[in-house]
Amino acid sequence: MECSSDIGGPDTSGDFLKQESGNKGFITGHSESSAKKTELCKQPERGGGQILSPDEITIKKEIGKSAALSANGSTVGQLKLWNKYRISNIPSLIFLDATTGKVVCRNGLLVIRDDPEGLEFPWGPKPFREVVAGPLLRNNGPSLESSSLEGSHVGVYFSAHWPHPSHLAPSGQWLEVEKARNTAGPLVFQCPPCRSLTRVLVESYRKIKEAGQKFEIIFVSADRSEESFKQYFSEMPWLAVPYTDEARRSRLNRLYGIQGIPTLIVLDPQGEVITRQGRVEVLNDEDCREFPWHPKPVLELSDSNAVQLNEGPCLVLFVDSEDDGESEAAKQLIQPIAEKIIAKYKAKEEEAPLLFFVAGEDDMTDSLRDYTNLPEAAPLLTILDMSARAKYVMDVEEITPAIVETFVNDFLAEKLKPEPI
Repeated sequence: MECSSDIGGPDTSGDFLKQESGNKGFITGHSESSAKKTELCKQPERGGGQILSPDEITIKKEIGKSAALSANGSTVGQLKLWNKYRISNIPSLIFLDATTGKVVCRNGLLVIRDDPEGLEFPWGPKPFREVVAGPLLRNNGPSLESSSLEGSHVGVYFSAHWPHPSHLAPSGQWLEVEKARNTAGPLVFQCPPCRSLTRVLVESYRKIKEAGQKFEIIFVSADRSEESFKQYFSEMPWLAVPYTDEARRSRLNRLYGIQGIPTLIVLDPQGEVITRQGRVEVLNDEDCREFPWHPKPVLELSDSNAVQLNEGPCLVLFVDSEDDGESEAAKQLIQPIAEKIIAKYKAKEEEAPLLFFVAGEDDMTDSLRDYTNLPEAAPLLTILDMSARAKYVMDVEEITPAIVETFVNDFLAEKLKPEPI
C-alpha cells in the first residue's frame, strides 16, 4: 500500500495501538480493508496505518502480516502517543489528518467493521444532530423525533445491562462468560458500574428536570440482546436509540470514540461536548448544583475521579488538608497555570497534555502515595504518568506559582528526568 504522510495533500493516517494476544483476527481483517484502500489512495485523500505496541517483539512479528505501515519507534515515543490520544483500551485504531495531526476519528475499529469498503473514507466527524437523527424511544409514551432535543442540554449515555453471567477480567474489563474462557476473575450477574451509575443518574435527571432545566438523556445500548435492552431501559425515565437501529448506535459510539462503559457524554444545546466525564460529575455532584458540569481546570482528588489519573500525565499537588483552607489555597495556586495550558491547547484544537489535581489527606491519597512510592511530605509537587509508570517530583521547600509553571514547562519540554513508579 503506497500511501504515506510524506506525500502532499490531505492524508488520513491510522495509529493502531495493540498487543498481540486476541488481536490477530482484527489484524487480518484490517489488512484486507487496508488493501481495499489502495484504490482510494489514487484520490486526493490517502490512507496509511501505523502499528504501535508496548512490545517491540510483537511489532516485528506482526509487521509482516499487515498491509498497514509500521513505526519502530522507541518505547518512550509509543507511550507518548498512548498519552496523547488518551488510550484506555486496546486494540485501538485512531485516524488522523496527516497534514495537521488532528484526530479525524477515535474509534477506527468500529469504522473498519461498519465500512469495510471505505465508502465513507476518510471518516471525519459529523455533527451530533446529524448522527442522532431519527426516532427516539420513551418509556410508557410515544416515540419522539430527535428534533425535539433542540435547545436542550443532552446527556448521551452509553451503558448495558447483562442479565447473563458476566466475568471481571484482570484488566478490569467486563466480559460475557462465553468470551472469557481461560481468563481469571470473579463471575457476577451484572455490569456493576453501569447499574450503580444508572441508579444515581435517574435521581440526577429528575432533580435537573424539577429545577426547570432543559435536559434530556439518550440511552445508547451496548446490550447483547433486545430482551436485555428492554429490561434495562424499563428502569430509565429518558429516551433511547431503538435497539434495532444498530447503525445509529454504532455511529454514536464512533462519534465519541467510546472505549468502555458506562460513559456519559454531556452536550450543550448546540451539540458540542461540555464534558466526557459525565459519570464522574454525576457521582461527585449528586445534588446537581454544578450542572451542566463544565470542566474544572483543577480537580480535588476523590474516589470517583481517581480513574482519570490513568488517562495521561497528571500534575498532583499533595497538601495537608487538616490545615483549614489548604486545599482551596492549593487550587488557587495552580489554577492560573492550568488555565493557561488548557487555553493554549484548546486554541490548537487539542486536548491539554496534563490534568491537574490537588490531593488532601485521605484514604485515596494514602493509596496513591503508596502505589507511587511517594514520601508523606506536604506540600509535595509531582507529575504522575501511570501508563509510563513514571513520576517526577519537585523537591523544594516552598511551592510558588513560578515554581509550578517552570515544573510544568520543563515537563512538557522533556527536560525532567523520570523516576520509576
